[in-house]
Amino acid sequence: MLLSISLMMILGFSLGGVLNKFRLPPLLGMMIAGIILGPYAMDMISDDILNISTELREIALIVILIRAGLSLDINDLKKVGRPAFLMCFVPALFELTLTTFLAPVIFNISYLEAAIMGSVLAAVSPAVVVPRMIEMIGNGKGSSKKIPQLIMAGASVDDIFVIILFASFLGMYTGSGFDGLNLLKVPLSVILGLATGIVTGLILVKLFKTIHTRDTIKVLIILSISFLLVSLEDYIAAVVPFSGLLAVMALGGTILESYQVLAVRLMGKFSKIWVASEILLFVLVGAAIDIRYVPLAGVSALILIICALIFRIAGVFTSLVNTNLNFKEKLFCAIAYTPKATVQAAIGSIPLSAGVASGNTILTVAVLAIMITAPLGAVGIDRLQNKLL
Repeated sequence: MLLSISLMMILGFSLGGVLNKFRLPPLLGMMIAGIILGPYAMDMISDDILNISTELREIALIVILIRAGLSLDINDLKKVGRPAFLMCFVPALFELTLTTFLAPVIFNISYLEAAIMGSVLAAVSPAVVVPRMIEMIGNGKGSSKKIPQLIMAGASVDDIFVIILFASFLGMYTGSGFDGLNLLKVPLSVILGLATGIVTGLILVKLFKTIHTRDTIKVLIILSISFLLVSLEDYIAAVVPFSGLLAVMALGGTILESYQVLAVRLMGKFSKIWVASEILLFVLVGAAIDIRYVPLAGVSALILIICALIFRIAGVFTSLVNTNLNFKEKLFCAIAYTPKATVQAAIGSIPLSAGVASGNTILTVAVLAIMITAPLGAVGIDRLQNKLL
């Protein structure tokens, strides 16, 4: 395991640094490192790590969302209002709908299989988007119109909506049927997640003001509580819809709102933790990509992904109708909403293992979508923010 970790870190840092020299996102180099070291290429990552890959990626996402909460001023979020709410589901719904009707024509699969494919494709990647929005908030880029806050909030809820739809469509295919009440889980999980995070944040603020400890201890306490919140979701999700990741972000936001001086100090600590977490996350995402399916993709999969992205962009513009954003700012929001990575890597292979007839095709499209949209979206955010905002 130690050899695997060292190889992941060294190759991830090295390839990330090389691509950064060419003004390309380091995350692309980290993903390439994961592909090279992963089980579908050189197979140099220990099975002990691969067996807990999902949990390790989840830890990295928790670090991202704590940082997001510590950067996301609640007053700014209130000012965003309606567009942030629409961005949570409208772009994903546009992309899913297009895939549901176009995929049967391209791949000769059923509409239900196409809906499963659409729900795999439709999620944006908070791992790619959120760190960049945090950096933009720190630099003040786009903050006058709360553009990073808008994108960050929408991207954090988008995944919940899509994953619940994915589970529902897959349930229909495997025979358990589609439960319309599942759709109610989206607002309930959001509300309960936010409420739990706010209450937990208030308790921690009270604790930190009463008992004075080093900031390092505070970081460890916040991480531990965040792990508990995410674990709680696994235990109660079957009975009560609850989003642990949203609770984590709300916890950070509550600390910022109630104890801003501490939030600024903690943000510095978590930024340092993110340096290692980022490499771990994207190397493991790369390792989860089964490159054997890429040659099978062909032009058909590429056409579907491009068309789906066009519809997704249309969904973003629809969400931003009657706002104070100009065309360039709306275009930036649309570009920032294109990256796919973590969700597709996590659920792309599930239809195949569940016996869906087109499981290979779904996995192929998911892999190709990650390889195209993750670097494309990251480059777009990094290169175009100065020109469009």
